[in-house]
Amino acid sequence: MRYVAHVNRNEKTGVCCEHDLREHLQGVGKIAGNFAEAFGNEDWARLAGMWHDLGKFLPGWQAYIRRRTGCDADAHIEGYGSRPNHSTVGAILAIERFRTYPKDIQKIARILAYIIAGHHAGLPDWNPDLAGGDLVNRLYQNPIESVLDLREFNQIKVIDETNDYITAALPKSAPLGIKSPEDMERNREHFHLWIRMLFSCLVDADFLDTEKFMTPENYKKRGVYPSLKELVERFNPYMEQKQKNADPTAINKARTDVLNCCRVKAKLKPGFFSLCVPTGGGKTLSSMAFALKHAFKYGKQRIIMAIPYTSIIEQTAAVYKQVFGEEAVLEHHSNIDPDKEDHKSRLASENWDMPIVVTTNVQLFESLFSGRTSVCRKLHHIVNSVIILDEAQMLAPEYLKPVLSVLRGLVKHFGVTVIFCTATQPALSAKIGSGLAVFEGLPPATEIIDTPEKYFEELKRVEITLPNISACSEWQTIADELKNYKQA
Repeated sequence: MRYVAHVNRNEKTGVCCEHDLREHLQGVGKIAGNFAEAFGNEDWARLAGMWHDLGKFLPGWQAYIRRRTGCDADAHIEGYGSRPNHSTVGAILAIERFRTYPKDIQKIARILAYIIAGHHAGLPDWNPDLAGGDLVNRLYQNPIESVLDLREFNQIKVIDETNDYITAALPKSAPLGIKSPEDMERNREHFHLWIRMLFSCLVDADFLDTEKFMTPENYKKRGVYPSLKELVERFNPYMEQKQKNADPTAINKARTDVLNCCRVKAKLKPGFFSLCVPTGGGKTLSSMAFALKHAFKYGKQRIIMAIPYTSIIEQTAAVYKQVFGEEAVLEHHSNIDPDKEDHKSRLASENWDMPIVVTTNVQLFESLFSGRTSVCRKLHHIVNSVIILDEAQMLAPEYLKPVLSVLRGLVKHFGVTVIFCTATQPALSAKIGSGLAVFEGLPPATEIIDTPEKYFEELKRVEITLPNISACSEWQTIADELKNYKQA
C-alpha cells in the first residue's frame, strides 16, 4: 500500500500527484535537523520530524486523504476541513519510548510530545485548564494512573512501513549543553526557549517540505538572497562614497570617528554591546557596520534590527534597502502596505530567512514567548544572528524581566550578539528593581564608544537657557519676545 501525506491535483489536466508519507517524514526530519544543528541538537529535531505525522499511517487518515483528491494548499493544517487528527500518535510514541526509564528521565519525553502534538495547533499546556486542549487528556486514557491511550498507536505499529520510525534512536545530545543536575538548575530559566527553538525547527521544516510538494513555484523563490560577503561588498563602497562626498564639518568628523570605533570593536567576541551615540551621530549606518563585520568574522547568519516605533522603522528600512537592495532587506511590521510587498518578501516574512530583517520590538519579543505555530516558525532563524535593539531605552519596563531573561538566553545558548543602540542607555546590568521586585539584569555590555560624552558635546544642537521666572509676564509680552526668533 502507498501511504500518502498530501494530494495535489493539477487543475488543468486533472492529474493527481501523491506526496509519499515516508518521503515527507524523512524530508521534514532532514530539514528540521539541519536547522537545529545551529544550536547543537540536530538529533532532537530530526526525530521530531520523523515522528510528527505518524498519525497519517492510520487507516482513517488514508481513507480521508483518498476521498479528497483536489488541490488543497492547506492540506498540512490540523483541523482544516474536518480532517482526522494525526499529530497525537507521534506524541504518544515519545511517551511510550521513555516508559521504562526512571521517573525523572520519563519527563524528557514531554519535550518531544509538546512539539509533535502542537505542530499545527500550537504548543499545548500539559495540565488541564479552562482553555482546554491540554496534552494530558490527549495522551492518556487515565491520567491519574498514567495509562496511555494506545489505541491509535497500536493500529500503526503493526504496519511494516512504520517500524524504522518507531524504533529510531533516541536523542543523545544535551539540551542547552546540560551535563548535570547542577547545569539543569543553572539553565532552568531558558529551557522554554530551547523547546520553542526545537518547535520552530519542526514547524518550519513541515511547512517547507509541504510547500515544496504543493506549491513548488513558491518553494523555488525561497533562500535566494545575497550572502553576508556580498552585503559587505555593497556596504563598504557605499560608505566610502558617502564619506568622500561629505563636507569636512565637525558633525561629519564625529560620524566618521563613530563608524571607525564600530569597525574596530566588531572584532571582539560575541556577547552584549552598547552603542551610545547622540542623535545625529550616524547610529543607523554605524551599527550596521559593526553588525556586518562582526557577523562576517564570527559566521553569523543574519542581522535583525528591532525598533520600538513604526514611525522610524520605515525610514530605517529605506536606508538599508538603498544600501543593500530590496532583495536583501525584509521589512516586517504592522504598517507594511500589502500592495507594495512582493511575493518573495511575503514568503520571507513567514520565517525570516532574509539576511537583514527590520522589525518591531513587539514582533521580536512576542514571537520569543509565543506558542503559536505561525509566530514561532521564524524563531530558529534568530539563532546565530546579530540583533540591534534601536532606541533600547524604550524596552517596556513592565516586561523588562522576561525580555532581559530571553536576551540572556539567546546570547548564552544560541550564538546571538545583542547591540543596545541609543543616545540614552538604560541601566540593564546587575540588580534591577528593589524589594520583592528585584531581579538579575544582564552582564555588563561592552562599550563600542570609549568616550561617548565627547560626542554629546561635539554634536550638541540645542542650548537650554532658563529665563527669570520670578515675575509673571503678560501673554502679549511673551508673544512680542517670541517674534525675535525663527524657532521657539
